[in-house]
Amino acid sequence: MKTHLRLLFIPAILLLATISSCSMNGLTMSVTEPAPVTLDPAIEHVGIINRSMPSEEYEELDKIDKVLSLEGKELDKKAGHAAMMGLFDELTKNDRFATINTLDTLSIDNPGLGVFPAPLSWSEVQKIGHEQGVDILFVLSFYDTDTRVDYKMVPVEVSTPIDLGITLMEHQATVNTLIKTGWRIYDVKNKLILDEYVLYNKVVTSGRGINPVKAAKAALDRDPAVMQTSTRLGEQYAWRILPYRIRVSRDYYVKGSNNFKIGKRRAQTGDWNGAAEKWEEELYNPKRKVAGRAHYNMAIINEINGDLDAAIEWASKAYTDYKNKEALDYLRVLKRRAAKNQQVKNQMNY
Repeated sequence: MKTHLRLLFIPAILLLATISSCSMNGLTMSVTEPAPVTLDPAIEHVGIINRSMPSEEYEELDKIDKVLSLEGKELDKKAGHAAMMGLFDELTKNDRFATINTLDTLSIDNPGLGVFPAPLSWSEVQKIGHEQGVDILFVLSFYDTDTRVDYKMVPVEVSTPIDLGITLMEHQATVNTLIKTGWRIYDVKNKLILDEYVLYNKVVTSGRGINPVKAAKAALDRDPAVMQTSTRLGEQYAWRILPYRIRVSRDYYVKGSNNFKIGKRRAQTGDWNGAAEKWEEELYNPKRKVAGRAHYNMAIINEINGDLDAAIEWASKAYTDYKNKEALDYLRVLKRRAAKNQQVKNQMNY
């Protein structure tokens, strides 16, 4: 089955050379990292549960929390559902799974108060899995909003038709809402909690007016923003099972001979293969230090071109045959990169 990589920063393998005052220059490249959460290839059927609303026996305690933080139970309920649907929509964009179902009718105990409840018992997890025909459960374990209102009055000058400035006191209110979501993933068959993760974001709304009522409108205007942000948090959690791209830094040699200087200028224009042509000419330089640098740079170009096996071979030779100390550290980096690439390959071949 095909999957989609989550892209962070710049998705293409774009390389940027940076100037350095020493014998090496820096570059950055885009590499693929394994998904934070690895799923069993046999998992095909997904159930999504919203466990975020407090159970009936905890409602009084939850009401106290809502009053203290100016929260609305109805908003939390709707926004929690928005987070769940954000997860659902993002998972359905990927053909990793055969079926994805939201299990809205299930009622599971939850104390509320914006903390992780005790994990579901495995007997309950397996009962849900059997009855609903799912292999894995994505559970929104808690949803919580903490709200702080900053209120102040400031003097403002108001123009009049006869150009007389009048100073009035303007009411200003800023509402800061911190949205917190807690997620768990249960592997039904293997009885494993594959992930337990908190995602949060902040919504800031503000209002102003010549009376407190107009200023307080900021509190009402926050609801659409809270809903939108909650949906986005659900989408972001879906990325936990997807490989993603990051940018990493590497160094390459630019000094040692005239060919290194030419290679540097070619690299600065983006002609990395042209730079490699000049490095190749120094592989058998009688000066072992220069030859070692050339071998090191050949490891760099092979990593740039995606051939990690060749890169490892060049870096190894730079260290063992020419005693290039930087090559040993780079060799470790390349081996870790190769291991992660294999992990990514396993995650994408279901």
